Amino acid sequence: MTPYTPETILGDIVTADPSRTRILDRFGIDYCCHGQRPVGEACAEAQIDVEGLLTALNTETPGARESWADLGDTALIEHVVDTHHRFLWEEFPRMQALVDKVARVHGPNHGELTRVRDVFTKLRGGIEPHLREEEEELFPALTARDGAGDAPLTEELRSALKENMVEHDGAGELLAELRRLTDDYAVPADACGSYVAMLAGLEEIESDLHMHVHKENNVLYPRVLAGG
Repeated sequence: MTPYTPETILGDIVTADPSRTRILDRFGIDYCCHGQRPVGEACAEAQIDVEGLLTALNTETPGARESWADLGDTALIEHVVDTHHRFLWEEFPRMQALVDKVARVHGPNHGELTRVRDVFTKLRGGIEPHLREEEEELFPALTARDGAGDAPLTEELRSALKENMVEHDGAGELLAELRRLTDDYAVPADACGSYVAMLAGLEEIESDLHMHVHKENNVLYPRVLAGG
C-alpha cells in the first residue's frame, strides 16, 4: 500500500479503502462534500494534527476495496439508487416519526430535541426532492450520455451537476448540526428505547449519506465533468 501523505486527496482514500471513513470521522474530517481536498489542507482547516491523522491512516489495518469503486457511470448510478436512495426513501419516514416522538416526550428535559427535530425535518425536506430530481432527470441524462461515446457535455448538464454538488454541501452542514446537537450521538442517562433508536438511526443516516455523497461528488460527477 502506498503511504498516505499530506498531498493525498481525501476522496481517493475513501474510494480505495472505504473502511478509512471511520478514521476520518473520528478525526472530524469531511471527506464527502469536500473530498477533493488534500489531507494537509483539510487538517489545517479543521485545526487537526496532520501527523496524527496520517499515522492512523497508515498504521491501522486496511480494509478491502469495494466493488463499486470500479463501476462505470451507468452501473455506479444504479448502485447509488439501489443502495443509498432506497435506504433513504425507507428510512426517512421511520425516523421522522421517531424524532417527532422523542422531541415530544423528552423535549421538556432535553431542550435541544426541538432543534434536532427541526434540523432533521429540514434535512428530509431538502433531500427527498433532491433524490427525486436525480432519479427522474439528472441520472437518466447521465445514463443516456454514458452510451454516447465522446459527445460533449452540455452546459445545461454541467450546470445541473455543479448545482447538485452544492445541494450536497447544504445536507452536510445539517448533518454536522445534528451531530453537534446530540453531542456526537451520546445516549443520555434517562434515554428510553425510542431515544436510543433515534440516535442510532440518525447516526446511520449520517454515515450512509456521507458515503452516498462521496460516490457522487468525488467519483461519478468529477469523472463526467472531466470527460465532457
